[in-house]
Amino acid sequence: MLPRFVGRLSLADAVTTANASLGFVAVVTAFADPALAARVVLLAGIADGLDGVVARYSGGSAAGPYLDSLADVASFCVAPAVVVYVTVTDAWGISVANPEPLLAVALVVPALFVAMGVVRLGLYTAHDTADDYTEGVQTTLAATILAAAVLSGVTDPRVLVVATAAFVYLMVSTVRYPDLLARDALLMGIVHALAVLVPHAFGRTFPWAILTLGVAYLLGGPWFYWRDDDQPTPNLYGNA
Repeated sequence: MLPRFVGRLSLADAVTTANASLGFVAVVTAFADPALAARVVLLAGIADGLDGVVARYSGGSAAGPYLDSLADVASFCVAPAVVVYVTVTDAWGISVANPEPLLAVALVVPALFVAMGVVRLGLYTAHDTADDYTEGVQTTLAATILAAAVLSGVTDPRVLVVATAAFVYLMVSTVRYPDLLARDALLMGIVHALAVLVPHAFGRTFPWAILTLGVAYLLGGPWFYWRDDDQPTPNLYGNA
């Protein structure tokens, strides 16, 4: 007897499920090497963009949007939250086995990040999939910025906690973010790949490039990125 998904899922869905698996790998890796886990999160970002490209050229399935949001919970909610938790607790020298008052901050802020990320993805799937914009910061963008920060060497626990706390609100805000255009998504995909493959090259140039571009889009995208002369594509920071 064949599995239920045979004949119902597409090649794009296979890429999406690979994205979810990368989220698990990032979580497990984070406890041994947060920087490596950050690279896996960025790799998941590439997979998240790739499934949209594959769906465009080979077709998707009715389950595709739901699978995409479920995969994003693993890769862009839970995984970056764990990376932040491990980085912050290592810097503060605390753990569940050695609790201190700061442990509550290290636990609660990433937990809220996961909760609001799940809410944001549910709202996106229900209301935004047909639009060329989305309300609230994309989970992919939030995860990318946090992962790129860790990979760039920005490991000050105060900075990471504040940034994560900011995303807790921004992901469920009503600020509209436009989908990335195809040419810009391709550029970001190339920089993502270089950051994953050679993160320390040229003084960590590629992680810093991702961090800079991500923050620029975060701050300026809703006001300066809108375009009418090109076709948007659901890629990287494009939607969920």
